[in-house]
Amino acid sequence: MLAYLFVVLAFASRFLPHPWHFTPVGAALLFFGARASRRQIWFPVAVLALSDVILSKFVYGMGLDLGVLASWAWYAGIVLLGTRLRDHSKPLWIGASALASATSFFLVSNFAVWLGSAMYPRTMSGLVACYAVGIPFYQRDVLGTLLFTAIMFSVPALLKLPRGEGATRGPAAV
Repeated sequence: MLAYLFVVLAFASRFLPHPWHFTPVGAALLFFGARASRRQIWFPVAVLALSDVILSKFVYGMGLDLGVLASWAWYAGIVLLGTRLRDHSKPLWIGASALASATSFFLVSNFAVWLGSAMYPRTMSGLVACYAVGIPFYQRDVLGTLLFTAIMFSVPALLKLPRGEGATRGPAAV
């Protein structure tokens, strides 16, 4: 249930004012992959794709382009990456996955902008310029993804503490 809640919060966050790319999207996708049913992997991809359609058409007045399609593929890829965290739920694996999430979005989305728009020449220098312009967004995405991933993956452990799970039972437990 928590995985679905985080996806809905990620969906909602896209419509709230926020610094560019400082959102819980990557973290919610990783958490969903790690905790939700494999048969429901389509859910976060569909929900976030819906947010892309709404934002593109009704907020920004743009059509769906290569960048949006690349985002949808990225959503699916990050949910699948999250499934690897089912067996590797140590903080190092979670942090590395969060970093891979932000880095892959930077690489995929900027490449799609370079390839699918006329903003940059389709040369190596145009590609480098596209990535250079994206660095401030990447920095915020890394910070947001790491922060939200830490929070989301900590919530289940924090929720278990009041119920006595994982707590010591006094001196005899030492």
